[in-house]
Amino acid sequence: MTAIKVENLGKRYIIDHQKQQGHYRYETLGGALSNCGKQAYNFLRHPFSSLDNTVEHEEFWALKEVNFEINQGDRVGIIGRNGAGKSTLLKILSRITAPTTGKITINGRVSSLLEVGTGFHPELTGRENIFLNGAILGMKRQEIRSKFDEIVAFAEVEKFLDTPVKHYSSGMYVRLAFAVAAHLEPEILIVDEVLAVGDNQFQEKCLNKMKDISGNGITLLFVSHGMQAVKAICSRAIILDKGEIFVDGSISEAIGLYLHSNNKRQLYKFVYSNCNLSIQFLTVELINSIYHEDDLKLKFSYKVEDNSIENTLLCVEIKNESDVSVFYANDEFWKDGNKRNVGTHVVTLNVPYSILAPGEYWIAFGFWEPGREPVHFPSDRIWFRKEETIITRLSTHNIFWPSITYLPYPVWERCN
Repeated sequence: MTAIKVENLGKRYIIDHQKQQGHYRYETLGGALSNCGKQAYNFLRHPFSSLDNTVEHEEFWALKEVNFEINQGDRVGIIGRNGAGKSTLLKILSRITAPTTGKITINGRVSSLLEVGTGFHPELTGRENIFLNGAILGMKRQEIRSKFDEIVAFAEVEKFLDTPVKHYSSGMYVRLAFAVAAHLEPEILIVDEVLAVGDNQFQEKCLNKMKDISGNGITLLFVSHGMQAVKAICSRAIILDKGEIFVDGSISEAIGLYLHSNNKRQLYKFVYSNCNLSIQFLTVELINSIYHEDDLKLKFSYKVEDNSIENTLLCVEIKNESDVSVFYANDEFWKDGNKRNVGTHVVTLNVPYSILAPGEYWIAFGFWEPGREPVHFPSDRIWFRKEETIITRLSTHNIFWPSITYLPYPVWERCN
């Protein structure tokens, strides 16, 4: 039996840009109100003056031509980069927002856990919100009462049950919201990345609960950036990219393609103003697989365009998903490192894989001329995830960046 069917689904948003003197201007509400007053004043003083202050509209398609079908009891992971359209899709399936084109068919009672703040009335207590959500799902009061104690015990909010949820912390809110969504016997459960708010113990508790209820024939849609969690729960994955379906297949195939597509990034040209060197990064690539325990190999391709210069450092930084730096290296002590001749350069950096704990990371990179401005990193990011837990080797501690694992003699290689 089909639980969810999506046909030619599209979601369009209209973005307004205010154009003033040939440039697009983005402003806050306060700025917009102030600007309206200035315009009225200027019009009264100069009623026949020309104002180039038109508002132009841009169409942004968060979802385009999305088609898929999910059978009853399927466990499907929805994955993709930030801005791919995952949350928009779940909001449409949860009937929070309407599609622009296409249609969806849902057979079954839907319970959804999206971003913090949805689903509960802030002025009502935790107790009242439990009964409210059950009523919205079409359950009778007696049915809700039969599940009430189990919900409260799972959420661990007994002391605050008669407190308005607006006074809850984000962790308490999510615990209660998940407990309600998972225990009120939905036929389709939709869970967004909101579980990242909870602590590790509660996340594991939620994942185990989702495994249990999915084994009872409940259809599950699960959005997460954590590939390990998706693999543990789901048997199928849909990858969204720029609002379109990139892959719809088995979980192992989809995750492999997703990580591979995310490991190489074409970069925009940028020029450093803090030195006399014009540099264009061409590509940055994570070459080898991230599922084994070999060292990570990062490949950098860049072009020196104007003139040769010495004493510039290629800097590489790895940060975790909280933007905390966990690794730093540069080519200061590499004999070929700080000579930037005109032409294209291709180099690789080997990063000991075992110095990273399991989790998600992103790579920052850039050039720095010591003694001048701090290193400038382009905004492009390459994300990767370490899945296995292995013993961490000892590394040199750096007193200048206490939180960072610093390699004074990293392994650099020239490829051209």
